[in-house]
Amino acid sequence: MTTTTDPRGTAAHTGDGLQVPFAITGTGIHIPPGVVTNDDLSRTTQRSGDWITARTGIHERRRLAPELATSDMCVAAARPALEAARVPASGLDAVVVASYTQDQPMPSTSLIVKDALGAHRALALDVAQAACAAGVHAVLLAAHLLQNPSIATILVIGADCASRLTRPGDRTAGVFFGDAAAAVVLAKSRTPGAGLLSYDIGSELSYAVQIPAGGSRLPTSATTLADGTHYVSMDGHAVWDTATTRLPESIANATRHAGLRPLDIDHYFLHQANLNILDAARTRLCIPADRVPVTLDRLGNTGAAGIFTALHQTASTGRLRPGDTYVMSAIGAGFHWGTLCLRQA
Repeated sequence: MTTTTDPRGTAAHTGDGLQVPFAITGTGIHIPPGVVTNDDLSRTTQRSGDWITARTGIHERRRLAPELATSDMCVAAARPALEAARVPASGLDAVVVASYTQDQPMPSTSLIVKDALGAHRALALDVAQAACAAGVHAVLLAAHLLQNPSIATILVIGADCASRLTRPGDRTAGVFFGDAAAAVVLAKSRTPGAGLLSYDIGSELSYAVQIPAGGSRLPTSATTLADGTHYVSMDGHAVWDTATTRLPESIANATRHAGLRPLDIDHYFLHQANLNILDAARTRLCIPADRVPVTLDRLGNTGAAGIFTALHQTASTGRLRPGDTYVMSAIGAGFHWGTLCLRQA
């Protein structure tokens, strides 16, 4: 593993792949039926539908029914993934949930999901507070767990219900976020060279995207509720500057460490935040548009679920083939960013 530091003092850790091969054996998705269009938002945010589309590439996003929670979306996405992988829940060795919108502070969302699925012997692990980058962290964690001789099959779920954390009428965050969950089953493979080829993970402390209240520094109170500090706040300019710099840098680092060029990669499953950010990263790396599936146009920014919705769109239609290389890359609040370079068995 190599560590590099840029002039601003941020560190990125770039590492080699892992010896034990693994593969994606199934994917699944859950999209809530409730739809919020740009025209709907124009009535509450005073942003026109055309403005929202031009600035984000988003046409509509989904909203989870009020009586449901993040774990309900996780379970609904997990079931088709397990069916596609032909694995019973009882055969799982671990359930990893990536989300910053957990059902409640305790018990853990992964434990709730594990119990609902009947994955009784599985490890239950939550990856939280890396926000939209949590999906990358979760897959990296799963890849390392699969190096253990006693672990063979892992369910990884990315899910976020950001509508519960968005202030009604917010003219910035309010136009981006949608609710969704997507899942992937990772299993050991006998194909040499499959699995994780390399990775690049970085971070830089920033409060440009934050939820100030609800933790030990600023516990929830009547004052925080009145002030709305339990809602997400976002500096759009800071997000744009960081994302359009860090994502292409991270992708270039990871592919280079795998001995590949960005143009050698068959598929890019990128954080579905903003179409303009995707296009900026793709253009900088000279990646053809048909290698970068887009789901944000109809789902919005679904947080940790985003990279998995793009993966599912490709895998479920048979376009992720044996031997294909693919990248998973995202950036989230913190800031956290990261890229995984992998090969399908």
